[in-house]
Amino acid sequence: MKKLSLSVSIAALSIAFSGVVTAADIATLPDAKPGECYAKVVIPAKYEVQTQELEIRQASEKIKVIPAKYEMGSEKVLVKEASTKIVPVPATYGTAAEKVETKPAATSWKVSLKKGATPVSPALLAAAKASGIELDAAKPGMCYREYFQPAQYKTETSEVLVSEVSEKVEVVAAKYEWAEEKVLIKEASKKVIAVPATYEIATEKVMIEPEKIVWQKGRGLVERIDTTGEIMCKVKIPAKYKTIEKRVVKTPATTKVVEIPAEYTMQKVRKLVTPAQEKRIAIPEKKSTVSKTVLVSEETFAWSALGDKTVAGSRTGNQICLTATPAKFKTVTRKVVKTAATVKVIQIPAEYKNIKVRKLVQPAQEQRIVIPAKTQVVQKSVKVSDERMEWRQVLCETNMSANVVTDIQRALQTSGFNPGPIDGVIGSATLRAIDNYQNKNSLNRGGVTYETIKALGVSI
Repeated sequence: MKKLSLSVSIAALSIAFSGVVTAADIATLPDAKPGECYAKVVIPAKYEVQTQELEIRQASEKIKVIPAKYEMGSEKVLVKEASTKIVPVPATYGTAAEKVETKPAATSWKVSLKKGATPVSPALLAAAKASGIELDAAKPGMCYREYFQPAQYKTETSEVLVSEVSEKVEVVAAKYEWAEEKVLIKEASKKVIAVPATYEIATEKVMIEPEKIVWQKGRGLVERIDTTGEIMCKVKIPAKYKTIEKRVVKTPATTKVVEIPAEYTMQKVRKLVTPAQEKRIAIPEKKSTVSKTVLVSEETFAWSALGDKTVAGSRTGNQICLTATPAKFKTVTRKVVKTAATVKVIQIPAEYKNIKVRKLVQPAQEQRIVIPAKTQVVQKSVKVSDERMEWRQVLCETNMSANVVTDIQRALQTSGFNPGPIDGVIGSATLRAIDNYQNKNSLNRGGVTYETIKALGVSI
């Protein structure tokens, strides 16, 4: 990495490396004086050593088993239990005749009682039911017919309005007469004449940019190893002036007003004597007598049982009849049980035998021995704060001298960190040595911070 020369002037650095500084860049910067620089540094995480007593072996028990005690003896033992023997007795059979229904009786609605008649549609059945026929109460052989009665009308006369009450408007024309009058053809007016201004040349020294103190992006630490690259310096910028020539008004522009008289002429005019008028004539209403046909009763459809003479109207041809289909039967012969199958039970007695057996005198027992828990004291490192980024005051090419850099290099070399040549120039070796020193001593990382300078014992 190429070394940065500190011989470059602060003014040159301000021009070459100062970029646009936004509100976000300086929102968290501390209050500073002109000439001070700040950089974003890495604040390392902090740890502390804590001691803790850990259980390395839990409390437990050791079990010692005391075996059981036995003795030999004689005992009558069942070698074969009593049981029963079951002998099957087969069933006996005979034959029986039975009448079986092969097709159940049924009823259905058809258009007539004739054999092979067409079934009635659900819509026709619904129409008959809607007219009051109780289809569920009908018996096989009953028929119903549909009758139609046309709508009834009558003729009525009534008086209707042909034209409403209205008005007829007649216009009586206006009356005029001729006369001579003096008429204004051009009003009096004023004419404004412009008198131009006069000018002269004058010089003036104008401030084009006032003196200001601003945050600018500095340089000098951007080449360091593992840095954020963000350095902000507070710099005083002097005011700027410019001498300009300008034309100034000697006498201002003005105007001169000239009066122009009105002009008249004699004109023959027509004057109104009586204005136009309207005359309203009333027109009465007119009526007329008309005849119209009025519905007395609408057409009706009704269903009636076949043979009912009381129903009025004409037949529509629709008819429904409830027909019955008898059930069908078949005689079948089947095998039936005369005596059911059963079993005969024969008792078989139990069998016994005398044998030698080992009898329990004292059962096995357990003896529990307690083993205490075992602990050990250990040390562990616990994080108390996370790593973070903060603005910290630093030295960079904008605000450091070669003498300060030389003192830093000597202090690093004395501390066992190689800064390269002791030449007063911040190079890659010096930056690497500073970074290693900060890591080794748990200092905030991010360039030549004041914390690092103080730790090295260098005075500024």
